Amino acid sequence: MFDSALVDSLVGGALIGAGGAALLFTHGRVAGISGIVGGLLTPSTPDRSWRVAFVVGLIAVGLVFTALTPAAMAGSPRALPLVVLAGLLVGYGTRLGSGCTSGHGVCGIGRASPRSLAAVATFMTTGGLTASLLGAP
Repeated sequence: MFDSALVDSLVGGALIGAGGAALLFTHGRVAGISGIVGGLLTPSTPDRSWRVAFVVGLIAVGLVFTALTPAAMAGSPRALPLVVLAGLLVGYGTRLGSGCTSGHGVCGIGRASPRSLAAVATFMTTGGLTASLLGAP
């Protein structure tokens, strides 16, 4: 009846949005992963407990998903050094753009933030061009 990828995407998007809204309503914080992790890496951050719980939850869900659906998590076709380089570039970009895809894309656009709209337009364009240059499917 429905395409599985469509249903999975809709459910996943709804859960991400619900998680972002829950964090905003319960803690008054935007669910920007780079900011949450950055706060954990900064020793003087006073509100560490919710950050630790958030990151532990992200990791736990990933491990549970991998255990339940190992076929969905088959190896990446990209070489590890390329993946590490990509991760470093993303980390640099999140600092340069004052936020990451989750903060700007999920929470910022939902709040109609002009800075987030500009950031999302920039990283989506850059990501699309990079994927095209690297021959991503």
